[in-house]
Amino acid sequence: MGALSGSTAYGSSVPERLQPSDFIEFDPAQAQLGQLLFFDPILSGNKNIACATCHHPEHGTSDGVSLGIGEGGSGLGPERLPGKGDGRIIKRIPRNAPGLWNLGARQIDVMFHDGRVSVSDVYNNGFDTPAQEWLPEGLNSILAVQALFPMTSQFEMAGDPKENEVGGAVYDRIDAVWSIIAKRVRIIPEYADKFVEVFEDVDTALDIDISHIANALAAFEATEFQSFDSPFDAYLAGVKTALSNDQLAGMDLFYGKANCSNCHSGSLLTDQKFYALMLPHFGPGKTRQWDSIVRDVGRMGASDRLEDAYRFRTPSLRNVALTAPYGHNGAYRTLKGIVRHHLDAPSSFTKWRVENAMLPNVPWLEAADFLSMQDARERERLGRRLDLAPSDLTGTEIFHIIEFLNALTGTASVKGRLGRPERVPSGLEVP
Repeated sequence: MGALSGSTAYGSSVPERLQPSDFIEFDPAQAQLGQLLFFDPILSGNKNIACATCHHPEHGTSDGVSLGIGEGGSGLGPERLPGKGDGRIIKRIPRNAPGLWNLGARQIDVMFHDGRVSVSDVYNNGFDTPAQEWLPEGLNSILAVQALFPMTSQFEMAGDPKENEVGGAVYDRIDAVWSIIAKRVRIIPEYADKFVEVFEDVDTALDIDISHIANALAAFEATEFQSFDSPFDAYLAGVKTALSNDQLAGMDLFYGKANCSNCHSGSLLTDQKFYALMLPHFGPGKTRQWDSIVRDVGRMGASDRLEDAYRFRTPSLRNVALTAPYGHNGAYRTLKGIVRHHLDAPSSFTKWRVENAMLPNVPWLEAADFLSMQDARERERLGRRLDLAPSDLTGTEIFHIIEFLNALTGTASVKGRLGRPERVPSGLEVP
């Protein structure tokens, strides 16, 4: 996938295989409680969308579209509808819903496409987050920290401030949201009993706070979506017949001539750093406060550093074949498309067409979807930012790389462990 600008080597060596010791240990009982919360719309402002709606096992822990339909929609994945009348959505989700595979790994220290949640002591609480010093105490992992923030997003889970108290609380102070949600959960007797049972520091329902909820969600996500039983893992374990000849050829390219492993390194196949790939922009974007134009400035929106403009976090490639479309905004619906973009980003940027993406049909938003692509100055700014150098591969070599990427798909693990519950304690509809 292209070499980093200025690179002279052919990338890093094949990594050590993932093992159980590479993951944080979570309480199985807390994971079972987290399963219910993950699928329960009670965590959303209007009680109509759950974590699982946009990160569903049926869609590889993502939602199968470039930019999703969040709060206000109905259904799942590519079939999700944008609502009608006054309740219809007014904005697409700005970025592609990432897969949740292996987020319980100990080496994970940054979350989100722009890295706005990371391990840090800048606020003396262990993490650098949009909540700054108001982050709740008692969170046991970066995965638990990450779980808090979709609840605060108007278009993901919180809803409009005119519709419910959660949506309104976001505009007071970010941490005001979480106490409302915690109260909702603890007044449900079945949830209260379960929290008392599985958390040592919860003696009564009144002891349940948002940190317990986030820790339970983390326990579920970390154990349910742990995956390191792919053919690639079997090969690393010594089963040399686990990969086909085409996959072996692709692996040689991945760790050699194509330089994919310069960024997709280590056992998780990510260096957790940020790069500008010149992906075309569309949709509402996510930028700094007070920005006057529609765009997505990537890491700069979180860091406020100009050098971070249009850079996005390197995604893990484990189970990548299950998590299309690809790119921070889902600019390519196929592995072939995103691989070709990496090989020659300037050419792909110029040739990119709307059909490369997979956008849900929302007629009232279509006029604004591609405004930034029609802005010559914004296209020029985006086109100046590239951290990849071109790589010249043949069609056969591209095929081999894609075959290797398919070999990163887990076997039994992709079916999950606890699965989808038939019901949740709130009585709301399970997605």
